[in-house]
Amino acid sequence: MSIIQQVTTASLSDNWRTINIDLLDPESSSNFDTSTLHPAFAPVDENEIRGLGQQVRQLLRGGDAEGALRGALEGAPYGGEEGVKEIHLQTVTEVLQSIKASEMTPMLQRIFQTEGGSDVLDVLMKYLYKGMAAPTTRTKAPEPSTGGFSQMGARPGAANESSGAAMSVLLSWHEKVVDVAGLGCVGRCMTDWRKV
Repeated sequence: MSIIQQVTTASLSDNWRTINIDLLDPESSSNFDTSTLHPAFAPVDENEIRGLGQQVRQLLRGGDAEGALRGALEGAPYGGEEGVKEIHLQTVTEVLQSIKASEMTPMLQRIFQTEGGSDVLDVLMKYLYKGMAAPTTRTKAPEPSTGGFSQMGARPGAANESSGAAMSVLLSWHEKVVDVAGLGCVGRCMTDWRKV
């Protein structure tokens, strides 16, 4: 038996390098549930979000677009199920589409200068990315009988707007938010564990 075979045989029987020393430390993260690091959010049901959406739409009809935007962003349903979050995304998108391009920057500056304004713009950035990530194009699949293509799925976006126009609105808002709040807003949005 060569020296290499002896060392290999000895190291296989003495497997001390594979001991997980974190399990021996009582303060290690592997010894407690890491989900307790974040506070639990109160559950939000669909009726609450629909009620908030109606209040936001009333503010829009009353001409208070800034109040509507702020109300929609401050009422983000962090504790809601995915369906509830999608309903609120539609409300936020509706508010964003109803604001004129010339009003964007002054409104964002006023919100940013108020107490908690930076947090509100961070939430807006989350909704912008969520809206951009939503499936906005129809998927096309070949039809087996005709060999042609069919358009599957409901038409995204508003009832009277194409999905490209909706994406254009979101990109315009993204540009304005970065101009007002800086690139740190993007970083905070990406690293925040609270999802909208």
